[in-house]
Amino acid sequence: MSFRHSENRPADVEIGVAASAKRLRFKRKPETRVEFEGEPGIESDSHTDRENLPEEVEPGKVYRDVRVRWIAGARIADADVQDLEEKIADKVRSEKPAPSKEN
Repeated sequence: MSFRHSENRPADVEIGVAASAKRLRFKRKPETRVEFEGEPGIESDSHTDRENLPEEVEPGKVYRDVRVRWIAGARIADADVQDLEEKIADKVRSEKPAPSKEN
């Protein structure tokens, strides 16, 4: 699994999981939610691939030979990346010792 947010840059961080089951039954309809938060601003997305399991499951129904793959990724927003790079460059420049003058 690999995740790209745009043609220009891959995700800065991503996480994925895969699961399979010969038989699967839900007692009740599951509630799912994916949230990404953070500073600086982030762009995020997630994707699920399912085999033999519908998007909305029916409680009590048995699903067979189920496979699920899920991946989520996030990256720092492009404008914030540029700001961070400039701050890092400024800090590096300010920490460099001044050239010594030899007489």
